[in-house]
Amino acid sequence: MASKPKSNGNSKCNKGFADSYMLLNPEDAHFFDLVHVLYSRNLGNRKFVDSNAEGSYEGSFRQRWLIFVSVVLQKLLLLIAKPLSFFGSCVEFFINLLVLNGGFIMIVINFLTGHLVVPDRNAPNYLSCIGNLDARVKLDAITRDDCRYYVSLAMMASKASYENAAYLKSLIKNHWKMEFVRFFDCWNDFQEKATTQVLIVLDKHENRDTYVVAFRGTEPFDADAWCTDLDISWYGIPGIGKMHGGFMKALGLQKNVGWPKEIQRDENLPPLAYYVIRDILRKGLSENPNAKFIITGHSLGGALAILYPTIMFLHDEKLLIERLEGIYTFGQPRVGDEAYAQYMRQKLRENSIRYCRFVYCNDIVPRLPYDDKDLLFKHFGICLFFNRRYELRILEEEPNKNYFSPWCVIPMMFNAVLELIRSFTIAYKNGPHYREGWFLFSFRLVGLLIPGLPAHGPQDYINSTLLGSIEKHFKAD
Repeated sequence: MASKPKSNGNSKCNKGFADSYMLLNPEDAHFFDLVHVLYSRNLGNRKFVDSNAEGSYEGSFRQRWLIFVSVVLQKLLLLIAKPLSFFGSCVEFFINLLVLNGGFIMIVINFLTGHLVVPDRNAPNYLSCIGNLDARVKLDAITRDDCRYYVSLAMMASKASYENAAYLKSLIKNHWKMEFVRFFDCWNDFQEKATTQVLIVLDKHENRDTYVVAFRGTEPFDADAWCTDLDISWYGIPGIGKMHGGFMKALGLQKNVGWPKEIQRDENLPPLAYYVIRDILRKGLSENPNAKFIITGHSLGGALAILYPTIMFLHDEKLLIERLEGIYTFGQPRVGDEAYAQYMRQKLRENSIRYCRFVYCNDIVPRLPYDDKDLLFKHFGICLFFNRRYELRILEEEPNKNYFSPWCVIPMMFNAVLELIRSFTIAYKNGPHYREGWFLFSFRLVGLLIPGLPAHGPQDYINSTLLGSIEKHFKAD
């Protein structure tokens, strides 16, 4: 991983674009300041909090406790960022070493015979940890005339976005038979480094061309991404509502100006995610009247996928709004308050834009941040909820919406056991396309201790789009 993230500069940020805000800066938080938060209602005197929150938002102990936990966890992540990244690189390298050489025994044989295959992190055959959980690459499980085609493509693109550019070019050209547009490593103005990755693919078919914009989610050993997830800072934008600060920063929020409609940026610097995607879509859609686009993402990528059209609406990007066909998110966390939810419901309905939020079983991430009287985050839109058997239910909110319910612990652990057993049986029941490898099986073992963590992986979301009866929903829609 690159050098330690610098201060996010909240205290220097021009917040004129927001009518209210509550911003946390973990690097300015010292021990006594943190402890003082727990018994003092006056957050304004804390160096690591910059707040202009209306009402009594800062009043309760529980609210201050959540701020305390958020800051402590972020400080711990910043502290272990380098060793965490190094450990993740070692795990990833070792898995690729095993896969490319054909197992432990073949590593020894290849080494002794001088034929050892050494993984290259920038090669087309190198997979991330996420990719090794589910190594499926083909799209032929669903045909183009199937109403589930673009949903399945969206999830596969979301999974692919975790990989390197060489792998993506090979995958998209050789397996998907599509056009690789670009893969971007985008700048986070607050962490002062490139932290946001996005893949753009063009699917050409007869008279219908579709751009697929896929945001990368949270990588297991990326401290920057986890800090973005855990940051419960928020900005309130007039007429829209309050939105998650960490996600906005990852999408391209600028320190000194917020969300200007047009920007001038040095071409030698990494781009800002929102603006570089917008410029590519503006050009591509204006040149091709038959082209449309969909936005997608898994985990953190799902949060960025739904925030992206929010800024489009803010800027009144008429061409993009007219051509946005759908937003498909998988394991997406909450991104805003009830006012924001109402704003987005209205805008999506007015412009006939489909938004589907996929949630698999006990996945922990869609249940965060909390939806309760102490935090303001709310889900909105249709929730396509799948149980362990990939049976679909259309809901407003997933069951056990805040995850940490004592009444759900035993059922979730029992479900994790059944998911572990399913690893051995699913290929026999549904075919070799659904076979699970040893790495995924090892990850499912973690679910016996932390139910809902393995459920966040891509395997179950891909299976949900293929085995779940979602065609009934899309045909009815």
